[in-house]
Amino acid sequence: MDKPLNVNRLRTHFSLIKLIAWTCIFLGLILFFSLHYPHSSPSNRLKYLEDSDWKYQILNSGRPKSRNGFRVLVTGAAGFVGMHVSTALRQRGDGVVGLDNFNGYYEKSLKRAREDLLKSQGVFIVEGDINDGVLLTKLFKLVKFTHVMHLAAQAGVRYAMKNPGSYVHSNIGGFVSLLEVCKLMNPQPAIVWASSSSVYGLNKKVPFSEVDRTDNPSSLYAATKKAGEAIAHTYNHIHGLSITGLRFFTVYGPWGRPDMAYFFFTRDILKGKQISVFEGLNGFTVSRDFTYIDDIVNGCLGALDTATKSTGSGGVKKGPAQLRVYNLGNTSPVPVRKLVNILEKLLKVKANKVVSPMPANGDVLFTHANISLARRELGYKPTTDLQSGLKKFVAWYLDYYKPSGKKSSV
Repeated sequence: MDKPLNVNRLRTHFSLIKLIAWTCIFLGLILFFSLHYPHSSPSNRLKYLEDSDWKYQILNSGRPKSRNGFRVLVTGAAGFVGMHVSTALRQRGDGVVGLDNFNGYYEKSLKRAREDLLKSQGVFIVEGDINDGVLLTKLFKLVKFTHVMHLAAQAGVRYAMKNPGSYVHSNIGGFVSLLEVCKLMNPQPAIVWASSSSVYGLNKKVPFSEVDRTDNPSSLYAATKKAGEAIAHTYNHIHGLSITGLRFFTVYGPWGRPDMAYFFFTRDILKGKQISVFEGLNGFTVSRDFTYIDDIVNGCLGALDTATKSTGSGGVKKGPAQLRVYNLGNTSPVPVRKLVNILEKLLKVKANKVVSPMPANGDVLFTHANISLARRELGYKPTTDLQSGLKKFVAWYLDYYKPSGKKSSV
């Protein structure tokens, strides 16, 4: 039997109230933390704005090689995924300008090495903060970006226990700052941004699907990504921005992040240090849907290629705009114990491992992606299994961190 119309209207009403309430809460947090976290200094900003060489590098980097090529602003370009996406875009002929603040969350030398690699391919990275609206506006005036690939974020689940403000500052405040500039452009760019599989939080149903509930986050990081999805809905609804969110599942590969398990396991196994392999209650196996970087890049490019134009102009919506979210995973969860076993064989070193209960730091026991929607609409099809992907990572790691202390640029 159909439910009364007034009941459905009441539910819709409360859903709208809930969305507005969450948005107001997080916007309030943005205002609070913006008073405690510095933006780009005026002197640095002024140097950028008046430097003719800087302008030339921006224009040259943002110029597509083909007439129909995109002009893409990639935030977080010196990051793991950002570097690989920027490389792929440039190699196929798109114009790419990077933006990164080179923060100290992990070793800056790795980020600088990624920057050098991109520079050799003709991609220039502007050093600046996504919360700097003046800088963002200047970039958009220099280059008429058709797309934004927003990958800048404060990453990591556990770090939120130490520095919660950095997540609000980057993942919420930075996203809003970027959207505020994008909404005023004419024409507005289409936006693809990195959400996270962490939004599924404490869900028990597997595999995780885009239609599942995401209102039970297990970490502050997950909460900020969930907030980002609500904010994206708001700017799409009010300002006509075309926005696509991508929920990444445990990305790994060459040039990866040192805070990820596969990375620091490799480092510690080689050094003979003890590694902790976590398990849940009653010996529950911790598993992850490890997804190789090349597959993630293909998904990012698929999202950019299928993104439709934004419909607003100068902040005013002219018609309905595209709003999408997709899982980008591998669909094959692997126990972390197996990850360690593979690394032992590839490194030819026995790990000094200890099994420990998973700490209450926001991590979840398992992730598993349903990618049928991305496969159907983006042509997304992961092809790299964990064994093959880790083999490539280990080869890169051993080359980059050579015993001589010299870092390879390969």
